[in-house]
Amino acid sequence: QVQLVESGGGLVQDGGSLRLTCAASGRTFSSYAMGWFRQALGKEREVVSAISRSGGSTVYHDSVKGRFTISRDNAENTVYLLMNSLKPEDTAVYYCAAKEDPYFSYTVYRGPRDYNYWGQGTQVTVSS
Repeated sequence: QVQLVESGGGLVQDGGSLRLTCAASGRTFSSYAMGWFRQALGKEREVVSAISRSGGSTVYHDSVKGRFTISRDNAENTVYLLMNSLKPEDTAVYYCAAKEDPYFSYTVYRGPRDYNYWGQGTQVTVSS
């Protein structure tokens, strides 16, 4: 089992940057594929980015490609989402998620239902 705590959200102006951090508990963090999701008011939860347990594979939602970067540090049990050139449409609650994946080092998962564990979320608001 793993517990996830997100931080780094906040209010930023159009074009600004934020770095989200997800700290995971447990000694087997490297066995988990990780993802960042977001949910805007009145909308469904969608994948922003995901990373394999090895860090060797990543995927991005089309709307954030070239602006956001996901990374992980397995020694520190942490996954990051660096968000540059933020836009008002990026405003949402951002969630970190983990999927236990002991077999596939390079598989990434895009669907919310693929993930077993979720953080509490952190609000990101981009003002125009």
